[in-house]
Amino acid sequence: MFRSRRSVSARQLWRQRCIVPSRGQGEGAPPSPEDLQNALRPAAHQLFKKLKDEQLWQLAEALESKGSWECGCVYLPWDSRSGKQPPQVLLCKLYRWPDLRHGAELKRLIQCESFWRKSGEGTSLCCNPYHFSRLAAPDSTSPLSIKAREIARTFLADNPIAHSVQRGKISSIRGCQDTTLSRSNTRDGYWCKLAYWEHRTRVGRLYNVSESSVHIFHDLPKGSGFCLGYLHSETRNEMVRRTRKKIGQGLTLSYEQDGVWVYNRSDHPIFVNSPTLAPMSGRGQSVYKVLPGYSIKVFEQGVSMSSYTYLGDGPCDPHSVRISFAKGWGSSYSRQFITSCPCWLEILLCPPRYPRDESIFPRNRVL
Repeated sequence: MFRSRRSVSARQLWRQRCIVPSRGQGEGAPPSPEDLQNALRPAAHQLFKKLKDEQLWQLAEALESKGSWECGCVYLPWDSRSGKQPPQVLLCKLYRWPDLRHGAELKRLIQCESFWRKSGEGTSLCCNPYHFSRLAAPDSTSPLSIKAREIARTFLADNPIAHSVQRGKISSIRGCQDTTLSRSNTRDGYWCKLAYWEHRTRVGRLYNVSESSVHIFHDLPKGSGFCLGYLHSETRNEMVRRTRKKIGQGLTLSYEQDGVWVYNRSDHPIFVNSPTLAPMSGRGQSVYKVLPGYSIKVFEQGVSMSSYTYLGDGPCDPHSVRISFAKGWGSSYSRQFITSCPCWLEILLCPPRYPRDESIFPRNRVL
């Protein structure tokens, strides 16, 4: 009875995999994604056998939620010296990205307990596929600034400051004139503020963020964070209402050791503009499309903003990141400026020793 029950659970888990549409292939053609998935079936069933009953239930719950609510970690013993494919790569191929090639394309999310473990600590790792995102690769029209990365690496290598990120707490040594973000050097105990905009009008109050991560969403079952669904505006038009419905689970913003990351949890792309993503010689107009399930580092630690110039509509903080939900802007789109986008988010980062200037960014401003 027990064995048959586990066999039924394993078959149910296999049926929940991503279904890849089959297509006709001629002789000598490469294997289809469906064939590649079927080749993973023995390894998948072998993995399911290693899971205890509680772990099988946790994995089934994670697959049912599709990441819409927090599910526990699913631990499996793992030895990096084994040479085998890591279990999280196998499960991410089955349930999220059939075209995933290797683990270097994945990023563990901050809500996973394994995220907080030191490298090599423990003999087991979480393989919950919804505790991972896929790294967004900048497209050829918006090259990531190699010079910015070199500046960041040089800064961190030459500067004796030790930065640490702990669960729910971010700290750095005081008294240093660096351009990294710091919550300990801000007067009010937050590392960023969030402003939600509809076209040129800000809706609602600024939202202070003091935890290491925050969810920004419209509809998120069992979710907590900055809920845009509660914000009302008397001037909201039909385009804004349609776009708000696409926000859904929104995004997760996290402050990590190497910078600030954004994970797209929604079913639609988001579009990002950041001073550390734009080329150093550019004028802040590089806009990056981030697909659902992908993550991107939107602010690099240690990059100086002294040479950054913004060309756009309205004032801009050089330590701010702008994100549009579902609608792009810039040279590749009909909307030239983000103020033409129906729904967008402004992330106002708080660098140390540079207090926010309310004269530049008044509390109730309209662009």
